[in-house]
Amino acid sequence: MRKPTILTVDDDPMVSAAITRDLRGRYGADYRLVRATSGSEGLDILAKLALRDQPVALIATDQRMPQMTGIQMLEQARTHAPGAKFVLLTAYADTDVAIKAINEIGLDYYLLKPWDPPQDRLYPVIDDLLGDWRRANPDHASDVRVVGHRWSERSHDIKRFLASNHVPYRWYDIERDAEAQRLRDLAQATPADLPLVLIPEGDTLRSPSTLDLAGALGLRTSAQQPLYDVCIVGGGPAGLAAAMYAASEGLSTVIVEREAPGGQAGQSAAIENYLGFPKGLAGSDLAQRAIAQVTRFGAEMVLAREVVGFETRGPVRAVSFDGSGEIEARALIVATGVSYRRLAAGGLDELIGRGVYYGVTAGEASQCQGDDVYIIGAANSAAQAALNLARFAKRVVLVVRAATLTSTMSQYLVERIASTPAIEVRYHSQVVAGRGEGHLEALTLVDRDSGVTEEVSSSWLFIFIGASPRTEWLGPEVVRDERGFVVTGQDLLGPMHANRWPLSRAPFALETSVPGVFAAGDVRLDSMKRVASAVGEGAMSIYLVHRYLATV
Repeated sequence: MRKPTILTVDDDPMVSAAITRDLRGRYGADYRLVRATSGSEGLDILAKLALRDQPVALIATDQRMPQMTGIQMLEQARTHAPGAKFVLLTAYADTDVAIKAINEIGLDYYLLKPWDPPQDRLYPVIDDLLGDWRRANPDHASDVRVVGHRWSERSHDIKRFLASNHVPYRWYDIERDAEAQRLRDLAQATPADLPLVLIPEGDTLRSPSTLDLAGALGLRTSAQQPLYDVCIVGGGPAGLAAAMYAASEGLSTVIVEREAPGGQAGQSAAIENYLGFPKGLAGSDLAQRAIAQVTRFGAEMVLAREVVGFETRGPVRAVSFDGSGEIEARALIVATGVSYRRLAAGGLDELIGRGVYYGVTAGEASQCQGDDVYIIGAANSAAQAALNLARFAKRVVLVVRAATLTSTMSQYLVERIASTPAIEVRYHSQVVAGRGEGHLEALTLVDRDSGVTEEVSSSWLFIFIGASPRTEWLGPEVVRDERGFVVTGQDLLGPMHANRWPLSRAPFALETSVPGVFAAGDVRLDSMKRVASAVGEGAMSIYLVHRYLATV
């Protein structure tokens, strides 16, 4: 990739020189620094860069300039550099204006002048913004290429695995793209070989398993040590928070994730109620930041491995993998979260991955361009999916069993759903069947009040119903309720679970019926089912692990 541009705009020569000097000193090796002394000059520069197809990564502009303020300049700059990150340089008196600009023009950050020392007040902000920009604008020369059928469950699984693990890839549809057909012929691939996964400087993978794909990508799929202080099963917000705090506090730590770090939260198009992010942030962004922290502190991450068993071996807690392999640790944290519950409707199971999906990724959203899309669900996850899909689809229909959204959805999302013209809500309704040859073509809906059914045409159904924990692998030792949620803490001492706690001391708050085994996040009975609470429980679990280890 050619060097992306960082543009600075300030009418004060001394301030302009200072910001450019500080940015060049830190980023000059990888970015081209350009200065402008007015908003209009900055816009002229951006227009020339756009015509030359030269990428602009970041624009940092002063707010108080004659003729054109910084916010006015940035508002127009969105046309010339739609993907650039925006930073406003401002005085304390203008912070209200800057906060308003976050919502109105998509301002990414505002910095108070002066920003000395830049090591503390400038570079951490710019590092984050440029990191985000790089991830959104990768150099495609090293991308993985995937060749397959649009309506293939295996193709869908591979694309979701790559996207969730932040591996850039290019998709080629065998039925639409001449390049896909050329690559298939070069590989002498049969229909059974699809999807093909082409890795730069690697062997061609033919319909690979997730484990084989992870290994080919260089992702770690086995543990490196014979015994850890703590093993964390599940890489969602709770598991990542636990891993970060455990590793940062000196515990040897391994986290096992069967799909990709981030969990369901990692698939969210926008988390807007997470403290400290007034613009909201994508779930994938939150997951990537968390992974960077976990890795920085030295926690190991084992990916694409399904945990299928648990065993107590004296002071050791062991988990076993599907196929072969195991991990032993002195303490275990169960943070496997929940899966969307399967919808019992005729014809849908055989169409999973062929127009019927549980959850949604950004890649799936972009494939719905100009189509009618149906979503089942009335919680925040369904609302966020609807808002994301509405950016691409002609129409998004939210199918809701209840008479209102207010009892299950945050108010800010209810308001956004109501104000989005492309979204329609069908209350008192449910999907009872689906049909299609090779992929979804039509859905049958029923009005729950009148019983009247209606068949509608659609190639897309996204399902967000309920929560089902993945805890059967824990076996009978770990107490769970009738739905599979793990019982912890004082709940173990109630009459329903009499004599299941084996020690004279009371169980710690997140401890299960097996001492030294803890549960955090959505998998735990009566948890709050919010990202922030999952992160909090993950952090709290490590405090309790320390207390447990001090007793053994």
